[in-house]
Amino acid sequence: MDPRDRLIFPLDVPNKDEAKRFIELLKDTVGLFKVGLELFMAEGPQFLQFMADEAGVEYFLDLKFHDIPATVLGAYAKIMKGARLATVHVDQGLRHLKANIEGLKNGVKILGITVLTHLGPEDLEAMGFAPEYARDPSRLVLLRAKLAKEAGCDGVVCAGSEARAVKEHFGPDFLVVCPAIRPAWATVPGDDQRRITTPTEAIQAGADYIVVGRPIRLAANPREAAARVVEEIRRALESR
Repeated sequence: MDPRDRLIFPLDVPNKDEAKRFIELLKDTVGLFKVGLELFMAEGPQFLQFMADEAGVEYFLDLKFHDIPATVLGAYAKIMKGARLATVHVDQGLRHLKANIEGLKNGVKILGITVLTHLGPEDLEAMGFAPEYARDPSRLVLLRAKLAKEAGCDGVVCAGSEARAVKEHFGPDFLVVCPAIRPAWATVPGDDQRRITTPTEAIQAGADYIVVGRPIRLAANPREAAARVVEEIRRALESR
């Protein structure tokens, strides 16, 4: 992939007008736009149709669906046109996860959510995970990545610090998408992410895609900030 294609920009904005502004501003600089809960709840499936039919851009549908297979498949069937990537939670058991994956493929790469990047050891311990997993989230990530692989997922979402271990255990073709990316030159006020890495760290660890939101969206010049990230990706690819 071209370095630009590896950069995903999340449209974490409140409405279609703001989303359209960022699409126009960044469509020649980033490879993929991510649609999450905030924008989807505000604009619904019609916005996905706009992206596919009018804006002419592919998207990463990151709704992290987590329900019984019949419900997930019924929901996804209505909104998948134009999606390149989509997400499901893997903590639902192999049989149910496999049923979801088999019905969702249809040309879309399905990613399993491992451990959300805002969670730290104390959060996992409070959620009831055994100490060996709570104190070392990478062990839990690998356990869930194994489940995702066995169920037929094309890859997983994990922190950049866990990308190398996932690639080593599951091979170079198993996609790794890394959020919580913070360039060294960026400042994110009130940052809620815990397991963060720089673009260079994530790409050198083997990430196929990185998700960079607030460092670009809050920049004085978002296009210039995105270009800086792409250049950092290019240099990291050359050195890995």
